Amino acid sequence: MSDDSRPSRPEPRTALRTAAVIPAAGRGVRLGPGAPKALRTLNGTPMLIHAVRALAASRAVSLVVVVAPPDGAPEVKSLLDAHALPDRTDFLVVPGGDSRQESVRLGLDALPPDYDIVLVHDAARPLVPVDTVDAVVQAVRDGAPAVVPALPLADTVKEVEPAAVPGDPEPVLATPERARLRAVQTPQGFDRTVLVRAHETVTGAVTDDAGMVEQLGERVVVVPGHEEAFKVTRPLDLVLAEAVLARRRLNDGF
Repeated sequence: MSDDSRPSRPEPRTALRTAAVIPAAGRGVRLGPGAPKALRTLNGTPMLIHAVRALAASRAVSLVVVVAPPDGAPEVKSLLDAHALPDRTDFLVVPGGDSRQESVRLGLDALPPDYDIVLVHDAARPLVPVDTVDAVVQAVRDGAPAVVPALPLADTVKEVEPAAVPGDPEPVLATPERARLRAVQTPQGFDRTVLVRAHETVTGAVTDDAGMVEQLGERVVVVPGHEEAFKVTRPLDLVLAEAVLARRRLNDGF
């Protein structure tokens, strides 16, 4: 094979600017009654603030867009103003929609035109390490249209036929090969034009933005995730997140 016939690799795009969109409009009913999930506190600080700081800790991220509950943008703006955030990062709060997909789209609509890479991050993953954020950004800069951080599964997974009556036994249909499965986290990173096209063309139920890009036929790649980037969904997760923060304070000496 001659050199001319070899498939070319995309050129790294190190000069591209990166923005992060954090949809935080959900109610978080599985955590029980009270404030929206993103406003629940960890070590006295709202989860949303932890998540914003985690994204802003990356020097690659120069703008963080927080998508607030439809009627809660002023409250979220006041929350950001009341907490110390990096001076080198710009912050913007916009009202969200009735669904996560609509909220992400509204966050995308608010981005200035000079941002080429977009991260989408769950506010309920407040403890993602900066190294994970940087790895996602670098993979997009290296030419991937979409990137997800993910972890191998520790448990065997069964595909089942859902029970017609909740609580009834569910028959097993198959046992997927665990070595080929990954538990996906955020932030997920995208070439902006690809993500915008996905939100313009993909309809129906989706569980993450990378799944929308998959439906376009675009390539999605995986980079290593981190155990501390877990999603705070249930009360036990709050206990685990507090334990992680306590360990970090101990290790950092404060």
